[in-house]
Amino acid sequence: MGDEKVLLGKLPPDQLSRSVLRWTGAAREDLLVGGGVGEDAAMIRWAEDNPYLVAASDPITGASAGAGRLLVHVNANDVACKGADPSWFIVTFIIPAKEGVPLIEGLMREIHEACSDLGIAVVGGHTELTDRYDKPVLSGTMLGPARRLLSVNRIRQGDVIIVTGHAGLEGMSILAHDRPDLLSFLAPSELNEVRSWSRELSVVPAAQVLRDFACYMHDPTEGGLEGALLEVRRACGLGVMPGPEEVPVSQLTRRAAEVLGFDPLHLISSGMLLAVVPQEQAEKAQQALAKKRISSRIIGHFEGPARPEGLDMHEELWGILARKAL
Repeated sequence: MGDEKVLLGKLPPDQLSRSVLRWTGAAREDLLVGGGVGEDAAMIRWAEDNPYLVAASDPITGASAGAGRLLVHVNANDVACKGADPSWFIVTFIIPAKEGVPLIEGLMREIHEACSDLGIAVVGGHTELTDRYDKPVLSGTMLGPARRLLSVNRIRQGDVIIVTGHAGLEGMSILAHDRPDLLSFLAPSELNEVRSWSRELSVVPAAQVLRDFACYMHDPTEGGLEGALLEVRRACGLGVMPGPEEVPVSQLTRRAAEVLGFDPLHLISSGMLLAVVPQEQAEKAQQALAKKRISSRIIGHFEGPARPEGLDMHEELWGILARKAL
């Protein structure tokens, strides 16, 4: 930055307007007052035909490349899993002063593009530069309206488990972008394919199809699919009987798991959707997904009361990222 003085704290209004407030995501008619200089909060017109408000909040701590897009998707996915349309996004950035405004603007551009694709408006938040942290702190809050109530308490014996996407999708994408040295055994074309998975992290399209059939949906993030299933089993008190189809895992992920020695079912998996559907609705649900060209598998169903068990929520990604190059 040369001899230019680095300002700490909130961005000044002119800088805020140039670097943050122009990245607003999708235009929405229900947004009456959005983010702006001098505006402390957003105002949104509520639709009477959507009686429920769904809210979710998540940070980004394990990725650097594409962090703005990922921040949108992890929050949008959680809202979509409750049957809602992700609609309004609030962003908080605490950015090291040494990173400066260029990092902020780059993140906001990514957020704007991802939100525009999903019809989400960026309605507010907070942005500041600090000398107290060495790494950026990124946090988002997503809001959206829903017509139905989906809950783990609605799962019943006999309900089937449908999944879309493939296990370890997000974790492999992060490795390909942030630690390609660990995936040196992949051919360049294969590494590029894994990098392209960063464009497949949204479960919103699949959730919008399944929300009329499902009693519950879940986004397997930290802890992967196995961690998600353990959470659900513990919460509903039922066991899971494996189904006729295997959990979908890409051959590239399987090869990485063999070389690096990790369990792909415990690798962070945004982009994979777990939906619990009454048995009599399963065929219709899969047909509806197929019409949208979304592949799916039935990997099990719920049975009996579950035996007491531990809750193994370990995440493979953090240990992999800490390794030295191969």
